[in-house]
Amino acid sequence: MSTPPQRHWAQSLRFRLLAATLVGLAVALLLAGWVLSSLFREHVLQQFEATLTQQLDQLTAQLEFDAAGRPRIDSQALSDPRWQRPYSGLYWQIDEMTHDGQERSGVLRSRSLWDTRLQLRPDAMADGALHVHEGLGPQGAPLLMLERSLRAGAAPGSRWRLVVAGDLQETQQAVQHFTGVLVMSLAALLVLLALAAWAQVAVGLRPLRALQRSLQEVHQGHAAQLQGVFPQEVQPLVNDFNQVLERNAEVVARARTHAGNLAHALKTPLSVLDQATAQVGNDLERLVQEQLALARRHVDWHLAQTRVAATQRLPGQRTAVAPVVAGLVRVMERVYAARGLALSVELGDTPLLFAGEEQDLQEMLGNLLDNACKWAHTRVCIRGGLIAGAMPTRLRLQIQDDGPGIGAEHLQAVVARGVRLDEAVPGTGLGLAIVQDLVALYGGRLALQPLASGGLVVTVELAAVGWRSPE
Repeated sequence: MSTPPQRHWAQSLRFRLLAATLVGLAVALLLAGWVLSSLFREHVLQQFEATLTQQLDQLTAQLEFDAAGRPRIDSQALSDPRWQRPYSGLYWQIDEMTHDGQERSGVLRSRSLWDTRLQLRPDAMADGALHVHEGLGPQGAPLLMLERSLRAGAAPGSRWRLVVAGDLQETQQAVQHFTGVLVMSLAALLVLLALAAWAQVAVGLRPLRALQRSLQEVHQGHAAQLQGVFPQEVQPLVNDFNQVLERNAEVVARARTHAGNLAHALKTPLSVLDQATAQVGNDLERLVQEQLALARRHVDWHLAQTRVAATQRLPGQRTAVAPVVAGLVRVMERVYAARGLALSVELGDTPLLFAGEEQDLQEMLGNLLDNACKWAHTRVCIRGGLIAGAMPTRLRLQIQDDGPGIGAEHLQAVVARGVRLDEAVPGTGLGLAIVQDLVALYGGRLALQPLASGGLVVTVELAAVGWRSPE
C-alpha cells in the first residue's frame, strides 16, 4: 500500500488564506500608522506655530520706535514669564537689516536668550510677510522660528526683522510618545485581527473538514454516498460527486449482470451437451464430460474474478461476518452430518464487518470451510477478530481442522489451479485457487500453516469496515 505524498505547508489552503490576510492587515496597519503619526505631528506643529504666531503678534504690538527710528520694547509688558527666564525655551529677537544689505543680529533680544543670539539664514522677505523656519538655538536645542519684516516710519531706509522662537523638544517628545503608543496599539490590533482572521478561516473551512469526514465514511464503507449538510458553495460539488458514485454503481451493476448472463448462457448449452453425452456410453462420453467440466470450472473461475474486480472499489460495501459464518456452518453441519464433525465459532464480541460483498465472502469462506470439513477427523474451528493497530482497519479469519495437514513442500502447490493432493477426495482442485485469487483482488492475504499436532490452519486477512458504537 503506497504512502501518501508529503504535502508542503505552502500548499495548504488555510496557510494561503491566513498569509494573504495577515500580509494585507500588516500593510494596511503600517500605512494607517504612518498616516496617523504624520497627521498628529502636523497637527502638533500647527498648534505650536499658532501659539508662536500669537507671541509674535504680541511682540509686534509692543514694538515702538523713538524719534531716531530705533526700536524699543517694554519687556515687562510681555505677559509670558518665560521671556525673562534664561534658556526657558521661548525667545524673541529683533535684527536690523540696512538698505545696503548689512544685518545687525540681536539689536534687541529677550532675557531668556541670555548671552546668545538666534542665527537665521538669509531670507528675502516682503514687508509684513511671515516666514517659518526650523533651526538650533541655545545649547543646541531644536527651535521653531517665526520671523516678520517691517519698517520704521521715521527711518524708511531701515528694515527690522522680528523673530520669535520656541523649543521643539517637548513637541518632539509628545510626537514620539504618541508614535510609541500608536505602534503598540496597532500591534495589539494586528494580533486581535490575526486571531479574528484565524477564527474566520477555521469557521470558513470547517465544511471542508465535514466533507473530508464524509469521504472517509464512504471510503471505510459506512456510507454509499456523501452525507451531511454543506454550504451552498460546496453543495453542488457534493451533488456532482454523489452522481458520479451513482453512475459508477450503475455501470458496475450492468457489468455484473452481463457477466452473469454470459455465464448462464454458457452453462445451458454445456448442460445439454452433458446430458447428450450421458446417452452415448463410450470413450467419447468421458472425453466430452471432462471437457465440459473443465469449461464449467473456467466459467465459474472467471465469473468470480469479474464479480470481485467490478465491486471491490465500490464505496459503502460492507458485510457482517457473523451471519455469513453462521449460515455456512449450518450448511456444513447438514452436508457432513454423517461424519459427526464438531464445528465451533469464535468471533469475539466486536462486530466484524467485511469491506466487500456478501457473495464474495461466502465464496471464500465456503471453499475454506468445505476443504476443512473434508479433511477434518472430528472438529473444525472458525476464529475471527480485528487486527490490532492495523490502518486501515483489517480483519483476520482462521479456519483450523484436525485432519492430516499438509506438508511444507506442498503449501505453495495446493493453491495452484486444478491441483489436488488426493484424487480420492471429491473436488475440482479449484477451491483454494479461487480463494487465493479473491483474497488477492480484495488486497488481502492467504496463509496456510500446518500444525505440529496434525491439522491445518488457514488464515485470511481482508479489508474491514471500522465498527462504530451507536450514538
